[in-house]
Amino acid sequence: MFTGIVEEVGLVVEASDTGLTVSASLVMDDLSVSDSISINGACLTVTGIRGSAFTVDTVPETLRRTNLGDLSAGDPVNLERPMRADGRFGGHVVQGHVDATGSVLSIEPDGEARMFKFEAPSSVMRYVVEKGFVAVDGASLTVVNCDHRTFTVTIIPYTWENTVFASRNPGDAVNLEADIMAKYVERLASSPRLPVDTADEL
Repeated sequence: MFTGIVEEVGLVVEASDTGLTVSASLVMDDLSVSDSISINGACLTVTGIRGSAFTVDTVPETLRRTNLGDLSAGDPVNLERPMRADGRFGGHVVQGHVDATGSVLSIEPDGEARMFKFEAPSSVMRYVVEKGFVAVDGASLTVVNCDHRTFTVTIIPYTWENTVFASRNPGDAVNLEADIMAKYVERLASSPRLPVDTADEL
């Protein structure tokens, strides 16, 4: 599980149809083979470590669901290690299971911040609400407003300087993960009530 608090921006060293090699510094401190790592919001398994870089495999389903297939050497990526059991919960529950990709529609100045507007598929927008949470490229963000196909968020200066958002342009694809709590609420509210099995009580 992740929190959507990006730890650092890594750089892609190599990219192929089957995997990525990413250079980093902070996340390398205690990273081991078989650990999970969030890259632009996608939870992947570390398959190798070479000096200050690590490798991950990208299977077809990952490439279909995310923007990782668009990456090439030199591209920045958001990185986050899984939350420690004794860690501080700073964002929201982020699984690293990308629901779909959306696209950047516009980037406008908003005082010292920047207002990003994204277009997203209905499969994601059904869970997006004003002042709710959404993960964009793995970063936990608060929704400013939304309609049936778009939503906006404010990127504060710190987030701008310490995530991939500084390199984003209109038209770029972004990874989106809706709030898992909204999915559970929908499931509980819409599913038929199942009978309780009392066989073990007899």
